[in-house]
Amino acid sequence: MSENLCSVKENIKMSEAGYEFLRQKLGLRVLPVRRPALIRAVTRVAWHPDHIAVPKHVAPDSDSTLEHLLFALKHEGTNLAVLDQAVRHLPGDALVCALRAAPTGGYLRQLGFFWETFRTEQLHGLPDIAGPTWPIFDPERYVTSPGYRDARWRVQWNGLGGTNYCATVERTEAVTRGMNAKILERTNDFAANLGKTMLDRSLSWAYLSETEGSFAIERETPTEDKARTFMQLLRQAHEQRDLTEEYLVELQNATISNPLDKAAEFRAQQNWLRGPGRGPIAVTYVPPPPELAVELMAELMSMGNTLPTQIDPIVAGSILSFGFVFIHPFMDGNGRLSRFLFHQALCRSGHLADGLLLPISVAMKRSEDEYLTSLQSFSRPAREMWNLRYIDEGQYDFAFNGAPAVYRFWDATPCVEFGFKMAEQALEQDLRQETEFLADYDAVIRKIDSEFDVRGSDLSTLVVACFDNGGVVSKNRRKQFAGSVPEPVFAAIQVEVSAALAERHRNTS
Repeated sequence: MSENLCSVKENIKMSEAGYEFLRQKLGLRVLPVRRPALIRAVTRVAWHPDHIAVPKHVAPDSDSTLEHLLFALKHEGTNLAVLDQAVRHLPGDALVCALRAAPTGGYLRQLGFFWETFRTEQLHGLPDIAGPTWPIFDPERYVTSPGYRDARWRVQWNGLGGTNYCATVERTEAVTRGMNAKILERTNDFAANLGKTMLDRSLSWAYLSETEGSFAIERETPTEDKARTFMQLLRQAHEQRDLTEEYLVELQNATISNPLDKAAEFRAQQNWLRGPGRGPIAVTYVPPPPELAVELMAELMSMGNTLPTQIDPIVAGSILSFGFVFIHPFMDGNGRLSRFLFHQALCRSGHLADGLLLPISVAMKRSEDEYLTSLQSFSRPAREMWNLRYIDEGQYDFAFNGAPAVYRFWDATPCVEFGFKMAEQALEQDLRQETEFLADYDAVIRKIDSEFDVRGSDLSTLVVACFDNGGVVSKNRRKQFAGSVPEPVFAAIQVEVSAALAERHRNTS
């Protein structure tokens, strides 16, 4: 049915407005709006964690697609997935009529840009478009990129990605706090204040622990060869090689030991993730179909080669890491590669000194529930867009009921918030504490070694065990070393370790 802004509005009863109203009215095959606009008995627009309360007099008083889109852009922000689908239901004559009445209107110019971009056709009969350049994403509300200026519509595309694949990151309190924390700068300062020997030891621990943590998240213990190979990959992150399909295949092959699981290219078949249970209900996530996955990977790789130098590197790393997991371009090895991409983005940014590494996976392993929650912020609603028919155990017929926009345009805000939290913990709770431990360990070893003649390997084991046990040498350790370590050594170790732990506690309290 044709719509025209110049026509008389019809008064209808609605509980939703804007994006969610259009999603339901038009049957758009995209995810539900995370914070829908709901008409409530309020006097002004008010934002809540799960909805936007809108006064009746502010909401559109008809079911006009055009009016609801203009309302959404003004009051809700930029939801590319809904826009991608909704403009396909927006008659061009309605939009042209509105532009003739207000050729400088910023939201109308945005709609014109979206209409032509997503429909890949041009509007005709337009007036002379005028007005100052209008950003697609409000920089005060969203993290944005430099992007490019569209002269036809006098708008600035400043999304995190392109018009075929783009992540959205809101400037929430957690995101703003993370960007202001200057985590990479603090990491550089921390490393610069260590002597070379201590820095080398700390980084050796970081690379090994990051490797073990990344495998542990996948419920796997790496062999010595696997661990050595993955540590070499982590060091490659500082080489700043461009992301290409060939390079990612090379990385995937290096992380996989089974020759049958090694890829030659991005996947050409459907894959899925499963949890406990049987049948379709056990399938927890279905990535995009193979053809779409290959297309989106081209976009993701392009982002990976540019975005880390344009925006906050931890924002870029989070988008690339989680985006890679959601696309799942390989049949195996996606998780470890996704975490590698986080490191690669930090290194590519130029903000992390050569050789430094934040043990992100160590922090993630410690926060697995939060990691899962971040993943599920997208994976759970995306799973609802698929119908699965059981054929045999591990074999399904997949039917995607969504639009490609489901995977093209996603809200990365929860993932970025998690990324900042993990980076902060990796520096303060892991790298810094491990370095403090090494310094305390050295001091205790020197003290005990100066007073007693104890075999070096025995002394090292006892000191580490005492630190791990809160300053106490356990009965089992005493029994284990009773034949080679004099009894007074146990007490001396406890005194020195307890003193070191107490001093550390005083410094942090």
